[in-house]
Amino acid sequence: MSEEQSQQFERGTDGPKVIVVGVDGSDTSLRAAAYAGGLARRQRALLAVVYVQPVLAAGAAFGAPVAETTDEIAEGLITEIRAATERVKGIFDVRWEFHTFRGDPYTGLVTAADDLKADAVVVGASEQAGHRIVGSVAVRLVKAGRWPVTVVP
Repeated sequence: MSEEQSQQFERGTDGPKVIVVGVDGSDTSLRAAAYAGGLARRQRALLAVVYVQPVLAAGAAFGAPVAETTDEIAEGLITEIRAATERVKGIFDVRWEFHTFRGDPYTGLVTAADDLKADAVVVGASEQAGHRIVGSVAVRLVKAGRWPVTVVP
């Protein structure tokens, strides 16, 4: 094996070391976070919780404070995660980080997974009916074929 090959990043060879979970405040995303948290605990992996703040051009055009609203959602999610972590402190220990990006959820999750060298990505199933036709973030992540993707109902 050459020196270049030995220094190349290798995903998931000894189980996941970094698990990315996408959250947006929906029930399915919170279930995905709980599932990913359990997986991270069992695998002793880092749980990277990712919230992608949507850029709502239409809302901004009408003067709606879109950035403030999405910042409030991100702060609320951090508060929920910290509270959940505190409740299980001493029983379950999970290393976690919170990351937030602006843009569309798919691109934000791909960026996070690539930057963090994720071994796995966990997302909640879409609750929007139109995604059955057009395709959800989960379907797009699976089609990308770059990480194992778990979709939590």
